[in-house]
Amino acid sequence: MTPITEVEGRRLALSNLGKVLYPATGFTKGELLHYYATAADALLTHLRDRPVSFLRYPDGPEGQRFFTKNVPPGTPDWVRAEDVPRSASSVSRQVVVQDLPSLMWAANLVTEFHTPQWRADAPAMADRLVLDLDPGAPADVVDCCAVALWLRERLRADGLDAYVKTSGSKGLHLLVPLEPTPSEQVSAYAKALAVEGEAAHPELVLHRMTRSLRPGKVFVDHSQNAAAKTTATPYTLRARPEPTVSAPVTWEEVEACTDARELTFLADDMAPRLERYGDLLGPLADPDRAGRVP
Repeated sequence: MTPITEVEGRRLALSNLGKVLYPATGFTKGELLHYYATAADALLTHLRDRPVSFLRYPDGPEGQRFFTKNVPPGTPDWVRAEDVPRSASSVSRQVVVQDLPSLMWAANLVTEFHTPQWRADAPAMADRLVLDLDPGAPADVVDCCAVALWLRERLRADGLDAYVKTSGSKGLHLLVPLEPTPSEQVSAYAKALAVEGEAAHPELVLHRMTRSLRPGKVFVDHSQNAAAKTTATPYTLRARPEPTVSAPVTWEEVEACTDARELTFLADDMAPRLERYGDLLGPLADPDRAGRVP
């Protein structure tokens, strides 16, 4: 029998709580739901008002995975949904996770949360810039840290403040709060930064996705600033062998990193980190921190 629970006045059916989703660690669906409830205050800051894309993995990372932007069948009528332009002639209807009941309903689907760099009420007007630092083996997150530090100073020269989180996979994400700016303009600026980084450090940085060029280098993926693209939301769990989190980190941690394990965070790590640091990405939601793209 599926247990029914009440979350802030909303009734939710939470299923298969004992199901092991991450066999490597024995991490269950019940633990996944507990994690999302624990991280909710911080996570909702970065989900709120943004259309959500779901990467679902209901049988765990080793099972079937599928990506969807459309409102899932059976979505409760109290979960907010918005029409979002997909092209000049079409729209899609997507979930917008605004509150704890909606978050727990979505978490019950077993999903990674992915969001664009703009809000539902201002499509294609980016209020943040993202640079995804993706290492090609044998490069790893330590090399990403070196690139992140260069980019931080380069962005600072343009009057922009950068914040950083792990991707929850192999690399890092740099995030910059912006005054609302057309996504095309942000994309062009992000690409220019990546090109400049490759010119300054050709032995380490790559601005193109070409697979044959990537071994031993850090690909600075600027493409996620396009209006149609999304990035793993801060604090989302990832569909990886272990329940890794896309976790905000301090610049001091980036500067000190000498081993990839130092910037690998699991679900159980996040409650003490939130207690110690609060939401390190909170400034992304502060309009006073927003900068202008040159």
